Amino acid sequence: MQLGLIGLGKMGNNMRDRIRAAGHEVIGYDPRPEVTDVPSLEALAERLEAPRVVWIMVPAGEPTRETVHTLAGVLSPGDLVIDGGNSKYTDDRPNADLLAKKGIGYLDCGVSGGIWGKENGYGLMVGGSTENVEKALPIFDALRPEGPREDGFAHSGPVGAGHYAKMIHNGIEYGLMHAYAEGYEILEAEPLIENVTETIRAWTKGTVVRSWLLDLLVKALEEDPGLKDITGYTEDSGEGRWTVEEAISHSVPTPVIAAALFARFASRQDDSPAMKAVSALRNQFGGHAVKKVD
Repeated sequence: MQLGLIGLGKMGNNMRDRIRAAGHEVIGYDPRPEVTDVPSLEALAERLEAPRVVWIMVPAGEPTRETVHTLAGVLSPGDLVIDGGNSKYTDDRPNADLLAKKGIGYLDCGVSGGIWGKENGYGLMVGGSTENVEKALPIFDALRPEGPREDGFAHSGPVGAGHYAKMIHNGIEYGLMHAYAEGYEILEAEPLIENVTETIRAWTKGTVVRSWLLDLLVKALEEDPGLKDITGYTEDSGEGRWTVEEAISHSVPTPVIAAALFARFASRQDDSPAMKAVSALRNQFGGHAVKKVD
């Protein structure tokens, strides 16, 4: 099968390699001349044989919307566009409607696997019509992990369902990562524990908390004992915020995911204004000591 792939960053480039390794032809476009196969989206459309399948892997938001808009002008009726980036699910219906006016199909696909997906395969959650999913199944099969299709691939529902599922997946990821991080900090703080890395490694086999994330924490500690080479400043890419917003809209309590998100906000403050206010209030009502700025 032939695929056009737009966006050859860390994820896109690895996906191109994995799809090619499965025997498919991939023609990639990226603004960087050192990695692109064609000079423009117009050239990409010309290189692909109809009916075309084009996969987008560019940053969410305006970059994705601009790419969809451009593709609406260069593709033909019967072609198919797949947004595999981390777009918010509410962007999918407008994108699908824009392309539908030109007779072009649309799928949204949540992709999980990070930089390890090239070797291990990617978890895929797809939104759109069954007809369009069937058109792209050879590509989905090339990307997903080996084994039964249902282990790593889901047709989650209509347009928007794929990105919605990926949003919730990433919200859960926030909570899992933070629970491991809190456990690590407690172990580091206790003098009885003389080998934190080996202790956590012992959890990776046979225990109820074993997971790939825990394996990666051990790997990080082996590469940088005590994590001395990095700061605690942690960004969020959007899905955690969107998950909490969805929880509020559905009146679903998500204290773990919300706390993990807010902890990331706290990580970016050199000195928390809120905690300054708490310290000042303790001093005012109880005469408790405060730590002065040097």
